[in-house]
Amino acid sequence: MIHPPLSPRGGPGRKTHPKFVHETRQCVISWMLPALSTDFPDTTTYAKIDLTEEPMDTRDPIRFLQLEANRLREENRELREELTILRSSIRILSALQDLIHQLTPETNVISLLDDLLASALEVLGASDGSLLLTDEETSELVFAVVHGEVRESLTGYRLPPGKGIAGWVATNRTPQIVRDVRNDPRFYPRVDETLGFQTRTLACVPLLDGDRVLGVIEAINKLSDREFSPEDHDLLMIVAQLAAVAIARAEAFAEQAS
Repeated sequence: MIHPPLSPRGGPGRKTHPKFVHETRQCVISWMLPALSTDFPDTTTYAKIDLTEEPMDTRDPIRFLQLEANRLREENRELREELTILRSSIRILSALQDLIHQLTPETNVISLLDDLLASALEVLGASDGSLLLTDEETSELVFAVVHGEVRESLTGYRLPPGKGIAGWVATNRTPQIVRDVRNDPRFYPRVDETLGFQTRTLACVPLLDGDRVLGVIEAINKLSDREFSPEDHDLLMIVAQLAAVAIARAEAFAEQAS
């Protein structure tokens, strides 16, 4: 397997330019995305960010230089953190991709999906998440794999057909990022009310196998109250494709055995 180059020139402590981080992130996504379906319409609307900042006071040169040095140090720290996450995402997703391609009839698929979801949440920086599978007899979505504070009580819970943002994503086969679920008319509050949980923001992507909707995967509540980004959306699509491949292969093994 050929991995895209990640390391910039220069040694430890050398400042990484933001352009390198952006290009590296795009490299990650473009490397992993070729196998994905291109049927997803881009319907996600992202809020405009006001980048206007107050002009820095340059009347005191020493104070100005101190502030600038602090700003650059903070920027450098954030860039190093982003690069660490990018390297981690490559390593984790590559390992899981290898596992899925080596899937055998003896493989515990639920355990594999559990690892896949846990890795996705780590890369995305989300505190909670779930993978829901479609019950083809009832059209309900069943919480098959859950991570987070309501893992024990939510596993096995069933969503009525088409209910909630997850149901909408499954019905419309369209990924969504919702930054404030409480103000979204598709939100289904009964799950939160039943379990005493609070969903603030989420990213949800369908699991597709050709024309079939196998389910959805969702990441909930970014850490530090951050919002899910377009890059998070793309990475979650990659994870969804890996999960769909694993589920389809497991089904094929089951049909061969019967």
